[in-house]
Amino acid sequence: MNNTYDKLLEFKKQYPATIAWRLKAHSKVIEKHLNPGEEVTYVFAAQKGVSSLDIFSTFVVVLTNKRILLAQKRLVFGYTFLAVTPDMFNDLTVNTGMIWAKIYIDTIKETIMLSNVSKHAASDIETQITEYMMEEKKKYVLPEQSK
Repeated sequence: MNNTYDKLLEFKKQYPATIAWRLKAHSKVIEKHLNPGEEVTYVFAAQKGVSSLDIFSTFVVVLTNKRILLAQKRLVFGYTFLAVTPDMFNDLTVNTGMIWAKIYIDTIKETIMLSNVSKHAASDIETQITEYMMEEKKKYVLPEQSK
């Protein structure tokens, strides 16, 4: 768990305006779902949901060398875990306000809305996710499309 949690603490130190709670517990859920050979490359925290008033739905968002992972340890029992593979990723939208930013990860099945992220972190998050997805999507090109 040290890798995910340590990277998350680095993010929080760099962008302290991001609202996030129970980071260690959420990081443990991520570590539980890492596959063999999967390496954590980037980590940030956000509230899952579009409302800036909902400050108690913290998720840890992790970019690995294979996919995007989102996890939240529930307060009493259980947890929520989502994985987005590059073939399911459509696009990314960033909206910034006076203090916070909202990140929208559009997939084939749903749009994942992340809010209460420091507006200064928005461009870094966008760059990390977009660069990763552009590189990974190249692996999903069908042979007839590469001609």
